[in-house]
Amino acid sequence: MQHHLEHRLGDYVLRAARPEDVTGARKVMLDTFYLEFGHGYHSEWHADVVDIEGAYLGHPRHALFVAVLDGQVTATTAIRSHGPKCPPHPRWLADRYPAGETAQLFRVYVDRAHRRHGLARALVAMACDFVADTAGYSAIYLHTNPAVEGAEPFWRSVAKEVYDGREDPRYSPSVHFEIPLPR
Repeated sequence: MQHHLEHRLGDYVLRAARPEDVTGARKVMLDTFYLEFGHGYHSEWHADVVDIEGAYLGHPRHALFVAVLDGQVTATTAIRSHGPKCPPHPRWLADRYPAGETAQLFRVYVDRAHRRHGLARALVAMACDFVADTAGYSAIYLHTNPAVEGAEPFWRSVAKEVYDGREDPRYSPSVHFEIPLPR
């Protein structure tokens, strides 16, 4: 299976996360919450960040991929087998992407100092290959905060928009996307 391989991208090593990557991955995630999103850590949204081992390393249908440079984790991308939740997202969207058969991309974060090297695109491709190699998935789903610089244009370059939550003030202003399953 491809997701067990290491890939090189310039000086970076891209791979499925290992126990020694957990602290660095958590730092990239927490820095993103505080420095990029401005809301910090919230236990109801970020339990996987506290228990990376249980959420990703110890779960056969979940995965965490990292980019590493000189032993330091610089980017993360995760897959979990849940769809969007209602609320804060519309019921029809939660119904379209049910838990179990939906692979949701999470934590696609690149440390600011390491952006524009293709890390997110390469890690997302590894995550999609993992989904294709894992039985039972029928869709790859994600949502993004369009207020984060570069996020919406990046996702539009690799995924197809399903719903723009900015169109309805009852819901989270996220933009929702699907990526075709690689075959």
